[in-house]
Amino acid sequence: MRIVVVGASGLVGRHVVALLREKGHHATTVARTPGPDVDHALDATKDTPPLEGHDGVVFAAGVDDRNVPRKPAYPVFHAGNVEPVARLLAAARAHGLTRAVVLGSYYTHFHREHPEWRLAANHPYIRSRVEQARAAREAAGPDLPVAVLELPFVFGRAGDRLPNWAEPLEKWARSRSPLVAPPGGSAATTARRVAQVVVAALDERSGADIPVADENLTWREMFGRIADATGHPRRVRSLPAGVLKAAMRLTGITQSVQGKESGLDPAHLPDLLLRELFVGDGTPGAIDHALRETFTR
Repeated sequence: MRIVVVGASGLVGRHVVALLREKGHHATTVARTPGPDVDHALDATKDTPPLEGHDGVVFAAGVDDRNVPRKPAYPVFHAGNVEPVARLLAAARAHGLTRAVVLGSYYTHFHREHPEWRLAANHPYIRSRVEQARAAREAAGPDLPVAVLELPFVFGRAGDRLPNWAEPLEKWARSRSPLVAPPGGSAATTARRVAQVVVAALDERSGADIPVADENLTWREMFGRIADATGHPRRVRSLPAGVLKAAMRLTGITQSVQGKESGLDPAHLPDLLLRELFVGDGTPGAIDHALRETFTR
């Protein structure tokens, strides 16, 4: 296969490129910043990469949920997650590409499984991911299947590239500040595992929504495992749910005063964080190697 990978310099993008080449496929790399491993340096929110002569495309870019733009937030997430995917898939359809994968968020899995949570209505970021999947398939049409991978926390390393949230978590784990965790937890996976699912979806011309998870961890387990991986094992103490809710209320007030709005609304975020956002049964210890890669210096 000849595959265009948009976001090829990111953590998951690098793993996707490496695995495609490992399996004998051709990967054309697209990223915002020029580099020795970037075939086309362009901003995917504004420009469409060359697609002629390719079989498929992978979109591994976009705006993540840490972004806190000025109000209203949704146009920023729409511009970063929805518009470029719709434009890319429309171009892919016009060029006769036969397969596509979009890397999304596991929040769309929970949006689908639990409509009563009103995730898209309450959170601009989640709304953008739901719209991203819809717009991608609408632009692609019936003959270009689009697989949407629904990703949780992703651990691992690709050269100097780490998860965006790894540095603050590592600093916290290595500091003298107490490690505390509220009730709830999350599914987790590895960058290598995501790449494997991407390549399989391309091989199979999948058009499915694919939740990707290897292990389910409570927050207490996750923070403890991160501390272990840094070489500074410590006890993780319980954080009462009420303290988290109060902290989120204060965050929301601060953002409002500053004229900003988070992709994940602090007023409703505790409803998510205090749940066990687990996917499937998981395998204990499945992400151990990736944790060590992420946090061991």
